[in-house]
Amino acid sequence: MLNDVAKFLKLDAAAQVLSWRRVLFTLGAATLVGLLNTIPSFAPTSIVLGRAWLVGLLALTVFGILERWPARLPGWLARWALQLGGVLVAMPLGALLAYALTTGGDFQFLLDRPRRTGFLILSFTGVIFSPWIALGAMVRQRDALARSQAEAFELERSELERRAFDARMRLLQAQVQPHFLFNTLANVQALVDAGSPHASKVLATLIVYLRAAVPRLDEPVTTFRQELELVQAYLELMHLRMPDRLRFTLQADEAALDLCCPPLTLMTLVENAVRHGIDPSEEGGRIDITVQRWDGRCRVRVSDTGVGLQAAGHGLGTGLTTLRERLQLTFGGDAHLRLAANEPHGVSAELDFPARDFAAARSPA
Repeated sequence: MLNDVAKFLKLDAAAQVLSWRRVLFTLGAATLVGLLNTIPSFAPTSIVLGRAWLVGLLALTVFGILERWPARLPGWLARWALQLGGVLVAMPLGALLAYALTTGGDFQFLLDRPRRTGFLILSFTGVIFSPWIALGAMVRQRDALARSQAEAFELERSELERRAFDARMRLLQAQVQPHFLFNTLANVQALVDAGSPHASKVLATLIVYLRAAVPRLDEPVTTFRQELELVQAYLELMHLRMPDRLRFTLQADEAALDLCCPPLTLMTLVENAVRHGIDPSEEGGRIDITVQRWDGRCRVRVSDTGVGLQAAGHGLGTGLTTLRERLQLTFGGDAHLRLAANEPHGVSAELDFPARDFAAARSPA
């Protein structure tokens, strides 16, 4: 297995050294140099171009090898200087090899003045042009590396932000669950302590309610259809506790039922209305719940006729504070929670955030 991986890495490195983009660019530059050398040369154009191509490919190979090997360099030697020096050395050596291969396989061409002159011209032309081509390639390589690193850093930052978001949401969810469950149990306990004949029915309703509610507490998103089912079960449970002091209505647009929202969003508003509005009031009151979809937005309103903001206090409380932070994490600055006083008494809580389909919200990005 390790041998296979090593072979793959070697093949991948070789493929990058002699990538088709580099080869095409090198052949193009070598063609221009070869055409310039055909002017003073008496050799056929195909031979002159072949020599230039061979020199160019040899220089490319040296450039690519020194780009990766050796893996570690002395502190006083920069890799760009090593590559540039390698290309400069490769040009006359490549020209020497090209002329040797095209003139009988030996170095007798050095004794022939026209061929010696052609060799010197090819070497000189390569030494003049190759450093600039190599420097251009290194600049482009560094730009590509910088872009690649920037993209990698951006991906890493996005992944860290996503993990931080998930961790914060789980923490907030862990705060919501006991707050929600303990408040519900406290309401039922008050009914049982009072010796109400409805205690058994309340407990049975509570069991049904918790069986439906608890599995949904850990879900990252839910729908308003599910939220309204929980809210109705909760309000029916509270109605058994205070049948003469609690009335409620639920209204929701059909188009809003399958929109997503953080779990217990609606429940938090309703529970807050019961606990801080209706329960402290001797006369009780009414809770009206509306969920609407309008102009790409989701609008939720929970209004009660309880004791009002002055009697209940100005603080948001744990439930609403946690809800506001969860909405901020989910929707950013595009979610708004507002509290306002009702006349003659009571509180109205309004939510406004982007309408998102549940299926789209659960699909992977």
